[in-house]
Amino acid sequence: MRYSAPMAQSNFFDIPVRTVEGRETTLEPYRGDVLLIVNVASKCGFTPQYTGLQALEAKYASRGFHVLGFPCNQFMGQEPGTEQEILEFCSTNYDVSFPLFSKIEVNGSGTHPVYQFLKSHAKGLLGTEAIKWNFTKFLVSRSGADIARHAPQETPESLEAEIESLLAEPRTVT
Repeated sequence: MRYSAPMAQSNFFDIPVRTVEGRETTLEPYRGDVLLIVNVASKCGFTPQYTGLQALEAKYASRGFHVLGFPCNQFMGQEPGTEQEILEFCSTNYDVSFPLFSKIEVNGSGTHPVYQFLKSHAKGLLGTEAIKWNFTKFLVSRSGADIARHAPQETPESLEAEIESLLAEPRTVT
């Protein structure tokens, strides 16, 4: 589902995040890029999607596209590891090179601000905001004005036409 977000995108890129290695930063380095933001987990039936996510990163990174992975343990404890264990799992099993961030919550009172923003601008089925499962995907346009939400069962590969379309938009950095 695609929704247009108000141009409060500058607030989005100012949101503090912590990398899986523990470095404090914001999303500012990704301003003007097309982003696929995914709540990931190592012990989920959808975990093999790491392969497709990495393939998208490899194919499109040079054109200003990035996958951003946010580990989450809220769905049946399917991401129980430490940040170091998550990093080792992803690099060893899936050769992941896209950015991974510290484990977060995507639902409830502890919802990370990145997901507060995404969920409020791209609602799910029947207008719900809650993330239903691991590997829910948010595709964010270069301008940050368009955000599309994709269900976990939608494979990374199924998003290629939409990614190509968004990459054709001119890069806008304000």
